[in-house]
Amino acid sequence: MLIVLSLGGSILAKDLDSDRFLKYADVLRNISKKHTLLVVTGGGEAARHYIEAARAMGADEVTCDYIGIEITRLNARLLAAALGSDAYPEIPQNYVEASKAMNSGKIVVMGGITPGQTTDAVAAILAEFLRADLLTIATSIDGVYSSDPNCDPTAVKYDKISPEKLINIVMAIEMKAGSKSPVDPVAAKIIERCKLDALVMDARDPALLGKVLDGEASKKSPVSCGTWITTRK
Repeated sequence: MLIVLSLGGSILAKDLDSDRFLKYADVLRNISKKHTLLVVTGGGEAARHYIEAARAMGADEVTCDYIGIEITRLNARLLAAALGSDAYPEIPQNYVEASKAMNSGKIVVMGGITPGQTTDAVAAILAEFLRADLLTIATSIDGVYSSDPNCDPTAVKYDKISPEKLINIVMAIEMKAGSKSPVDPVAAKIIERCKLDALVMDARDPALLGKVLDGEASKKSPVSCGTWITTRK
């Protein structure tokens, strides 16, 4: 199975703890024994701090985006270092490079690519480009809810939803100031247009990520720590 994993910077690199990078590396190494794996790393707190500093200096949003992209690529290099010889030695700068790197048999690790796109969107586009079997968005949220659970105590978590319903939920959440959507709108639209099988899951525990992708992912069944986005009945 070909898996594209969007690994959020908020869980991978929130404090640049080397032990955390090594734990995720061990899990990814085990997953790669059974599946072809490409990982897109997020920027996390470091990216936000750099972007805030740039804005305070008067930088335009495109410049801020490029700064964020550089941070995601630094996180990718750290993860590749933790993977050692199991990682492809270069960080792909675009989708074609990632496709070529995949043929090496190594774990491909990359960061952002285009201004205006989150790494979730990059991972979704990469999954579409490679015709991946599964897109996994590994984050600190345990799935997709009917509304933002941080703002609405009556929010209901879904075990499985369609791409169309995901877009409706994401757009409603994104329009409310201060709300946080588990999937950004661009990624949601990519998932819809190419009918990707996707999983949004809480991956703050590296071992749980390994368990789900090694077992549940191949069964296409609901998981308690996440939400399946699929057109399958």
